[in-house]
Amino acid sequence: MSVPHHHLPERRDFSGDLRLLRITAIAAVIGGLAVLAAHVLLLLIRFFTDLFFYQRFSITDLSPANQTLGAWVIAVPVIGGLIIGLIARYGTEQIRGHGIPEAIEAILFKNSAMSPKVAVLKPLASGIAIGSGGPFGAEGPIIMTGGAIGSLIAQHFHLTGGERKSLLVAGAVSGMTAVFGTPVAAVLMAVELLLFELRPRSLLPVAVACAVAGFLRPLAMEAGPLFPLQTMPVAPVALLSCLVAGLLCGALSWTMSTMLYRVEDWFHKLPIHWMWWPALGALAVGIGGYFQPRALGVGYDVIGDLLHNHLAMGAVLALLAVKFVIWLIALASGTSGGVLAPLLMLGAGLGSLLAPFLPGAEPALWPLVFMAATLGGMMRAPVMAVVFAFELTHDANALLPLLAAAAGAYGFTVLAMGRSILTEKIARRGHHIYREYGIDPLERHSVAEVMTAQVLSVDAGATVASVLASHFGAGQKHRGFPVTRGGLLVGMLDRDALEGQAMDTKVGQLFGINKPPHALAGETCRIVATRLAVHGIERLPVVASAAEPRLLGIVSRSDLIKATAGLHVEEHERRVLRRVPLTKPR
Repeated sequence: MSVPHHHLPERRDFSGDLRLLRITAIAAVIGGLAVLAAHVLLLLIRFFTDLFFYQRFSITDLSPANQTLGAWVIAVPVIGGLIIGLIARYGTEQIRGHGIPEAIEAILFKNSAMSPKVAVLKPLASGIAIGSGGPFGAEGPIIMTGGAIGSLIAQHFHLTGGERKSLLVAGAVSGMTAVFGTPVAAVLMAVELLLFELRPRSLLPVAVACAVAGFLRPLAMEAGPLFPLQTMPVAPVALLSCLVAGLLCGALSWTMSTMLYRVEDWFHKLPIHWMWWPALGALAVGIGGYFQPRALGVGYDVIGDLLHNHLAMGAVLALLAVKFVIWLIALASGTSGGVLAPLLMLGAGLGSLLAPFLPGAEPALWPLVFMAATLGGMMRAPVMAVVFAFELTHDANALLPLLAAAAGAYGFTVLAMGRSILTEKIARRGHHIYREYGIDPLERHSVAEVMTAQVLSVDAGATVASVLASHFGAGQKHRGFPVTRGGLLVGMLDRDALEGQAMDTKVGQLFGINKPPHALAGETCRIVATRLAVHGIERLPVVASAAEPRLLGIVSRSDLIKATAGLHVEEHERRVLRRVPLTKPR
């Protein structure tokens, strides 16, 4: 017996209520604050760059490459590393690292709660690290800082953990929007890396926050694409070149991630406190910067030159070798800085070196393609990487090659790497993250589809003695039974509830006036499974509505398993549904 369709409440495509508007309004404010935070971070980087390399108090946008310190340039990153070590030890250790793994860890394992120290000390430490020559980008620190702002604001409201997560991620990716001017890619980063779900409660606040950040960004920073570029349409043979690019970038991603954590293991073997590690890593940065000054700092100007093929092949090779080594050592030392800008530079540099040998497109296309493919492979976020490269350049002709190469790099790293550069750090802290997610079978089915409608119930007017004899005797069929009065649910009864009761007591008197836990026929199996876990019970009576608890059936844990039966068929049973006949039938 199933419940007639007209008796079930209307089921919707999405869950949502008016609280969604409140969360979205808060996210819009967070988006504006993230732009301010990004502006402050970039000013801090300029201030410390001018202070460390030019010995003046200024916020002029100068490159470390133009300094005239000579061999003294080796000491500058070391001084910055010493300061960062002190901040991490006596401020908060959460400033260490490149930001995105720390944001993921807060989302999944810390109930989306971040401390005020992170919001203040992370941009300060990152400004010092990058301003003293650290070969990092500003995006990781602003993701961490924006996430901290979103989390801190969320903690002042009466919200669930899922709602706090939405606001934390809204702050993180709107900060990325402010730095790069890539709002759509920032939303995709949230979807592919940070949210671990795709629901209106998370997507709408994040999208609104990024839109607000995108509109406000020109008030604080220069408008337009960061690296404007225009290439010509490609020939079909370029597909092969894109696949080669994807495989090479996947191999580069594997190499960088593997070597990074191998160097980090070496730091862990040192007989000194981790506070001193950033200074040791910075020593390598200083030596590398002495020989290749353009390897110091964020390097957006270098990325621009690579995308426009303004550097000779020998200069590119030397610059990339130094950048690769100092980035590995500095990041492994536990200093503060982002990984996106170095990945963009290394990918674009590889594309610049191989551009003359790849057919199907003009040489100017390949640095951009390699840049996006490296990002997509390393982050395991190919769609974000494609849109990110497009928004950085506004080059529509490059979209198809970007997609092919990013897909190739993504496929390579999925098969070759157990974990990405982001999740490996979290796994080393004892938390494994499974990044695949889809629609839960328990979400797809309602209680009415799996419940038992033929229910043996107990009348509330029956005595304890009669119920013990009729329902809990030698022929007992179930562990518990719903108790009804006039067809309306009173409660659930099991043998333990009858222990020590007088034999002439009516079972309806064993229940108070509070409504017992129950399920509604139109609820999803996921909601009911959660309710069973919260109350620590094995079954729930199913009623028509909370206002009119007319008994419709009962749902147990074993019933909920029915909803997952189709998953086995879909994922594990291999069949040939159609076969081409090789001979004519007789």
